[in-house]
Amino acid sequence: MGGGIELVVIGADGGPERAHGGSARAARGAALLAEVLPGRCFDTGTKGCRVTLVPPHADANAMLTALRSAAQRPARWLVVCLLGQLVVDPRGRRLALVAGGSTADNAYRRGLAWDWVVSTMVHGEAEDTLLLVDAVADREAWAALERGGEDGAGELLAHSRVPLWGRVGRFVTGRRGRDAVLPGGEGSFAWALARVLEHGLPGAPAAVGPAELQPAVEAELGPGPGPTGARLLVPGQNGRLLMRNRAAVRGALAGLSLSEELLAVLWRESAPTDPPSA
Repeated sequence: MGGGIELVVIGADGGPERAHGGSARAARGAALLAEVLPGRCFDTGTKGCRVTLVPPHADANAMLTALRSAAQRPARWLVVCLLGQLVVDPRGRRLALVAGGSTADNAYRRGLAWDWVVSTMVHGEAEDTLLLVDAVADREAWAALERGGEDGAGELLAHSRVPLWGRVGRFVTGRRGRDAVLPGGEGSFAWALARVLEHGLPGAPAAVGPAELQPAVEAELGPGPGPTGARLLVPGQNGRLLMRNRAAVRGALAGLSLSEELLAVLWRESAPTDPPSA
């Protein structure tokens, strides 16, 4: 197995269709995560993280091809970020991410199916996987996620081998959804995670996982989109991708002179960054 991280970031812009307005800022959030995440990965640092940023107007085949290419490369982690709007099939059992050029009638057929993403991650060459989600769901998709049952769309958010981290909220068109927090926009999961990673967690260890970061991320999140709020997703121990805590580094360097600080930073970037043993 490889020792690095394959990071695939998909921020799908559904285009000008009014019903797909929930994806309007997904590309912005995808670009933000593609910029911030590599330098914060504790296992590898920037040099050990290969980033695949899929164009926002790509069709589902292009998205899936990019994901499959990354999944086929041996790596310590395969981290996939999905940003945009979710729709559901007519039977309410399968989800898809709205792709560019979709209409209200063909959005599911043209979209990137959720189960394709999960299946690709499960059968890839990485030792561990993590799926980051910053999405909203239209009325039908939200209703399908709320329904129980083993065959319901909600079960797709609980795959045992693909831990999820993020938020899925309800998107309402028209005036009621005008002030909604959109994926990639201010107050969204991607925006909140980037802010927390930039500022760090004072008093926390140098390496922190999703469980440690989640309270700070929730504090940054805006109100849930739509009248019913949002569903927050936090991975368990099998989704423990370790991130660098910038606050801990700043604290360790606080008493050094400028020249010593520069030496310490250079040493940290060049030194091995294996995660601490349990």
